[in-house]
Amino acid sequence: MLEIAPLAYMRGRTLDDSFIILDEAQNTTPEQMKMFLTRMGFGSRAVITGDVTQVDLPKGHFSGLEEAARILLGISGIAFVFLDDKDVVRHELVQKIIKAYEESRLTNS
Repeated sequence: MLEIAPLAYMRGRTLDDSFIILDEAQNTTPEQMKMFLTRMGFGSRAVITGDVTQVDLPKGHFSGLEEAARILLGISGIAFVFLDDKDVVRHELVQKIIKAYEESRLTNS
């Protein structure tokens, strides 16, 4: 069975024997991310995807994905894969655009 559910409808649920995908996770709040992570039941696995360079949250709000990576990195049973501009599989200019934005972010931080 395939089920698509918004985060707003996840509270109070336990997802046993499930393969759970959270996409665009960079736009979750820390509270939403914690709620999502704690829905996983027995026999389940979760995959979380997101691009922390494309956060659409209002100014002053922190990404739940960034916080989860900081808090959970190094915990046994949890793995992270980090991609960079070399992993872009779109038009060759996209790689240059991503690199330019990252350099600008680092310069202006």
